[in-house]
Amino acid sequence: MIAAVLISFLALAVWLVLVFGRGWFWLARERDDGVLAEPALWPSVTAVVPARNEAEGIGACVQSLIAQDYPGAFKIIVVDDQSDDGTAAVVRALGSDRVEVLDGAPHPPGWTGKLFAVSQGVAKADTAYLWLTDADISHTSDNLRALVARAEAGRYVLVSLMARLSCESFAEKFLIPAFVFFFDMLYPFRWVNNPRARTAAAAGGAMLVRRGALERAGGIAAIRSEIIDDCALGRLLKAQGPIWLGLTERAVSTRPYPRIADIRAMIVRSAYAQLGYSPLILLATVLGMVLLYVVPLAGLAVGGLSAVFGALSWTLMTVCFQPILHFYRRSPFWGLALPLIGVFYAAFTIDSAIQHWRGRGGMWKGRVQAIEKA
Repeated sequence: MIAAVLISFLALAVWLVLVFGRGWFWLARERDDGVLAEPALWPSVTAVVPARNEAEGIGACVQSLIAQDYPGAFKIIVVDDQSDDGTAAVVRALGSDRVEVLDGAPHPPGWTGKLFAVSQGVAKADTAYLWLTDADISHTSDNLRALVARAEAGRYVLVSLMARLSCESFAEKFLIPAFVFFFDMLYPFRWVNNPRARTAAAAGGAMLVRRGALERAGGIAAIRSEIIDDCALGRLLKAQGPIWLGLTERAVSTRPYPRIADIRAMIVRSAYAQLGYSPLILLATVLGMVLLYVVPLAGLAVGGLSAVFGALSWTLMTVCFQPILHFYRRSPFWGLALPLIGVFYAAFTIDSAIQHWRGRGGMWKGRVQAIEKA
């Protein structure tokens, strides 16, 4: 009984640290709203869109890029990464002189397919900024203007936006807000945006990069084997200058996740890479998630002081979950499900390691991309 009380108290202590000592991540205050001063001279920008078998959704992405009301020079490069579904034909059919389609070459050993596609687009660009965006993201017409205004005002070398993910199906309502919640917990946006803090990250849906800073850092080749390429780019560029990351309504993912299995596949692709492919870190992570999400409910079942500590922990996590639920316009009652959601994410993390051990790590669009560093 004493052991149960101590473990329940430990879970509560960890939640208190997360609530009060981790950059207030759960408040989700870092957003791209508000009015920014516009630069006197709008710098030139190239959007680079890597695309592999994205025929179904890339039209909406590229049309949203064509529709940007950006005052400066702006062009779009779509790199067709060995697609076999007519992706390039869909883009060419849009008939815009703003858009250039590159037929991507096969990626060489040591590169992930996406990053080699990005590198080919970057090599063709000759502008002050690079706007790296995924093929399943649709942007409001003022997004580029807002990105550049923020970058110029703050002298940022990287401005990235956490695109609003689809959150309509039951699976999405159950798991998607938690995806953003956990990402912010892992990389508190407030710390990412603090030049004096070591924490660095980015969100791949919309990343505006100063070309000169990227070149000084070694270019895309410096992160060529990274599965979690956006966060790797954030780390690379924060060494060159300040970066900024926030939530947005201006970039919206068009990729639906109708089933839990679809979200599982998204998590499994990169979770073990996040842990550095380390079995020991995997074990520590799973035990930590059990402590945070299972122990509080177990304490309720045990009763006594364990139940008190468990109830307080559950209350804290439910309250912490509310801002991101509000952002996604979901019922606050989903906060009560966070312990179960945490169990699902722990299972996905274990599955990610299993897939890696089976030689299927980093699976995306039919490619195994996980490359362990020596």
